Amino acid sequence: MIYVVIVFLWVALLLYLVMGGADFGAGIIELFTSSPNKSRTRRVMYNAIGPIWEANHMWLIIAIVILFVGFPVIYATMSTYLHIPLTIMLMGIIARGTALTFRNYDAVNDNMQKVYNKIFVYSSFITPLFLGIIAGSTVSGRVDPDATNFLDAYIYSWLNWFSVAIGFFTTSLCGYLAAVYLIGESTEDLERRSFIRKARLMNVAAVLSGIAVFIASISEKIPLIQWVFGNIIGIAAVALATISLVLMWMFIAKGKRYIIRVLAGFQVTMILLTTTYKHYPNIIILKNGKYLSLIGNRGADKAIEALGIALLVGSVFILPALVYLIWSFQKKKGVANNESYH
Repeated sequence: MIYVVIVFLWVALLLYLVMGGADFGAGIIELFTSSPNKSRTRRVMYNAIGPIWEANHMWLIIAIVILFVGFPVIYATMSTYLHIPLTIMLMGIIARGTALTFRNYDAVNDNMQKVYNKIFVYSSFITPLFLGIIAGSTVSGRVDPDATNFLDAYIYSWLNWFSVAIGFFTTSLCGYLAAVYLIGESTEDLERRSFIRKARLMNVAAVLSGIAVFIASISEKIPLIQWVFGNIIGIAAVALATISLVLMWMFIAKGKRYIIRVLAGFQVTMILLTTTYKHYPNIIILKNGKYLSLIGNRGADKAIEALGIALLVGSVFILPALVYLIWSFQKKKGVANNESYH
């Protein structure tokens, strides 16, 4: 049952990165959109993220519950030594959701709309930035359980070049996912060309920040190159991600609406696979050279068994409902748009 729980944890993180990442990326796209085009971008964005933005954080909640119940030592370590970036990320999630709601449904349209807009776009940038920083910190080898001062214990555990580079890479990926998804939501040729340009820029940003991650890993003696290219799985995943990237741009040129989203999600899946496969089942690398493992640091067998059963039963109810939610929104939009973009 432990492997069922681990699979659910990995899939929950993947879905949060792919679906929640595109959600955050919509705000990032708006942040880098010129003022005359912001209203058009917002309209398309609302249509795109409306069906799932409320459900996106479900995947993060599932991941947190799995860690809390199934791997309490790992949960305690992360929530202790990474509590500052975790708090900033959670505050970003709350601020973003609140701002999006108020700027859409506020009964009074006044100068507060500008405040809501700024909160929304900046929290959309900050949240995935710190999500990436947290992810990078777990494998950076900077979490120090033997620290004797505040800076070593709670600041340098996450404030390092490698973790920050991972943060900017994650942010770029979110913007890239959103731009690709929004291409398919565009009903006008001008809008579509605009989102294609944004997708190109975010693609370049993701490549450059990815290079920065490798440079930072070399500088800080983190064996990222070995993790990615030191095994057949990593090499195959990189190759497949590269091929799918080329295919995606070919399909964009042909005006394919759905396949480009699948390919963009597939690329992110391959990236996550390359960065987690080699050091599995170790999820946190400590500064003293030890590891916190999903196998060695799991909870009691009874807790794992109960958690696995709950996840399996819950997925029977949640996944069909989520699919129906997305399908119903897409059907509604299809009728409204009369499939004006093919």
